[in-house]
Amino acid sequence: MKPDILITAGDPLGIGPEITVKALLNPAVRRACSPAVIGDTAALRRAGWTPALCPLLPEDAGRLNFRRPGPTEAGGAASLRAVTGAYCLLKSGLFRALVTAPVSKEAWALAGAPAPAHTDLFRLLERREPLMLFSRGRINAALVTEHLPVKDLSKALTKALIKEKALLFASALGALGLRRPSIAVCALNPHAGDGGVIGREEIDAIRPALKELRASGLRAGGPLPSDAAWAAHLAGASDGLLCLYHDQALAPLKVAPGAAPAVHWTWGLSFPRTSPAHGTAFDIAWKNKADPAGMTAAILFAAKLAAKRKNP
Repeated sequence: MKPDILITAGDPLGIGPEITVKALLNPAVRRACSPAVIGDTAALRRAGWTPALCPLLPEDAGRLNFRRPGPTEAGGAASLRAVTGAYCLLKSGLFRALVTAPVSKEAWALAGAPAPAHTDLFRLLERREPLMLFSRGRINAALVTEHLPVKDLSKALTKALIKEKALLFASALGALGLRRPSIAVCALNPHAGDGGVIGREEIDAIRPALKELRASGLRAGGPLPSDAAWAAHLAGASDGLLCLYHDQALAPLKVAPGAAPAVHWTWGLSFPRTSPAHGTAFDIAWKNKADPAGMTAAILFAAKLAAKRKNP
């Protein structure tokens, strides 16, 4: 039986409705899952949704000016309600996985959202620490910290947090079929700190975390300088690369060779959640220029995770 997948259409003034509808028209998506969409009715109809495509659960923003795409309080409130409504439906067991189209952090702030973005919101709702990952072909990269200012990294990177994220990463890779995955961990400082000359985070937090992880049986290597870690991962030396901050993962991921789109996913929640690894792209919204490849990949990835997940 095909898994039931719920898709939030994202900010109604961004490209979310367009890539959602385009992805749902893909025969591969129709074969992989039974989808439903939650979002703004006017935006989805404008993008080409019809009742024949899939069920629609409306979370309408009211009057929107589609000629002037951008962050608005109305758009932020509607996309936030879609996500919180979707969360309730996932918790009720009506759907097996969630796919989220891009939202605007600025619009969510205008709407008074309790969290700046999806992962932060799910952390609040679930009261547990999730893991943010990105997969693209053979690349699997995860984050220890997410949307954190660089100046705050040193205090945030504790031994306990690194261990927690590494164990979640191993579990996530296991869900992809890797029985005993190997994980490489990036260093924070240039040259992995050069023995403390260029920073002590490797000595004080990262190496002790890795020592304890290896003692528990986890195949965890590092800390490696970012360039060496990425080169080795791209060459197949590790199943997963644990990065310490946002751009340490995202910049190499997006410029790595290969045509496969990246999928952003969250592990450690009570349900699988995926999304395309890009934003609202207000600059091209409602110009029929948005590429649905990332959204298509996210839906197919969610269907794969849902199919492998045991019934609750």
